[in-house]
Amino acid sequence: MIEKRMNKTARAYTTLVFIFLYLPIAVLILFSFNQSKSRNVFTGFTLDWYKQLFHNEMIIKALGVTLLVAAVSSIIATILGTAAAVGIRSMHKFSRTIIMNCTYTPVVNPEIVTGVSMLLLFVAMRTAFAAFGLEFEMGLGTLIIAHITFNVPYVILSVSPKLRQMDKNLYEAALDLGCSPVQAFFKVVIPEIMPGITTGFLMALTYSIDDFVISYFTSGTAQTLPIAVYSMTRRKVSPEINALSAILFVVVLSILLIMNYRDIRGEKQLAKERRI
Repeated sequence: MIEKRMNKTARAYTTLVFIFLYLPIAVLILFSFNQSKSRNVFTGFTLDWYKQLFHNEMIIKALGVTLLVAAVSSIIATILGTAAAVGIRSMHKFSRTIIMNCTYTPVVNPEIVTGVSMLLLFVAMRTAFAAFGLEFEMGLGTLIIAHITFNVPYVILSVSPKLRQMDKNLYEAALDLGCSPVQAFFKVVIPEIMPGITTGFLMALTYSIDDFVISYFTSGTAQTLPIAVYSMTRRKVSPEINALSAILFVVVLSILLIMNYRDIRGEKQLAKERRI
């Protein structure tokens, strides 16, 4: 009896949490189809805001910059973070502890501190370049560098647990069976830690698309989507922003569902093979 009550309480609590998290998003999506610009009354269904969104050159350009920066920075951060995680795993325990503590620092560090420090770094680089008669302007390049910087720790923290779970004998067995170290790494280690790599990549991609504070300080002449939305909201919140937010939410949610489905199906397939 007590267990049933606890289950009911847990389900009710979980339901309330999901309502609290997703009700604002549901309202946003609902009003992206509102005929009126009003944010208080739903007057009727329309797709006009989505049509206007794809004719807004500023938003489309900012979206292109955001996707380019997110894709490039996430791929590079995933490669660097995976290599770093493998290297950290092979270190002595004391050194590994120190490096992991340093890795946690950018994650817990306030974004405003990271943004200002990156800005000061790029200003110093511009001064140094100017001393040699070279030009250094903040823009797409500095934006990508900044995003790589704050994404790498998330990849390391995603890949490291998979490396700890992996059986060390697998790599040595691959070497004994004739694989070179490079072949053993790509054919044995990478498949074993692929879920962590995928998770790290998705986290990097999501944080890069979502980031505003660090991008605001390091974007220079480039303009990402969050910065463009911020500049629009300073004047007036257009329903086009609701439509854009709805599209981004659906795309990210679809990617996460597909990846989770693949992971679940892979785990079931692996469990089936082990039973055989």
